[in-house]
Amino acid sequence: MNAQVRGMNVAVRNANDGISMSQTAEGALSQVSNSLQRMRELAVQARNSTNSSSDKDSLNKEFAQLQSEIGRVMGGTTFNGKHILGADATSLTFQIGANTTADDTITIATVDMTLDTTITAVTNSTTALIDASATSGAIGTVIDNIDKALDSINDTRATFGATQSRFDAIITNLQVGVENQSAARSRIMDADFASETANMSRAQVLQQAGTAMVAQANQLPNQVLKLLQG
Repeated sequence: MNAQVRGMNVAVRNANDGISMSQTAEGALSQVSNSLQRMRELAVQARNSTNSSSDKDSLNKEFAQLQSEIGRVMGGTTFNGKHILGADATSLTFQIGANTTADDTITIATVDMTLDTTITAVTNSTTALIDASATSGAIGTVIDNIDKALDSINDTRATFGATQSRFDAIITNLQVGVENQSAARSRIMDADFASETANMSRAQVLQQAGTAMVAQANQLPNQVLKLLQG
């Protein structure tokens, strides 16, 4: 029973790691979302016909920096050395129970977002442009693609949010289990203590009775001698 309690406490720590991983991914995706929203603003501004070629080129410089930043965030987001949004992103298994059954583990899939076509459509600096060479129609396509990328990012953020909620529920369940197991263990130990105490008291009574009998037996010859002398 003590092993179960200790195992569940370790499982709580494992589940907390899952929450931290989800929060790390969600934070990175939030940065990407902010970059995409700024890129959309720049694209909308660049589509205005009153812009000069120089104006559009200037807007595209910031646009290109944001494209690079999205790639950097996606590729560089890791948790404990493991990529969770970029290359090498894979399924991660978490031990969330004290035993080895299928219910004691869960698998969370992480995705290489750098390969998501909705993302690459807006981060490819050779095709997603808002500079002087880009027509109004081409910039309109860029805006549409950014909207699709934002939808993809929001879907992935929702997935990690649901994952975090799942780990929260797992932790709550484990903590209840730890409390119940600890209470049961305490009751057993209390019962054992009471039993041993009763046994010790009984032994003491028997020992005292035996001592008294021996004392009486030792006194008996003296009493007989006194009677004879009397």
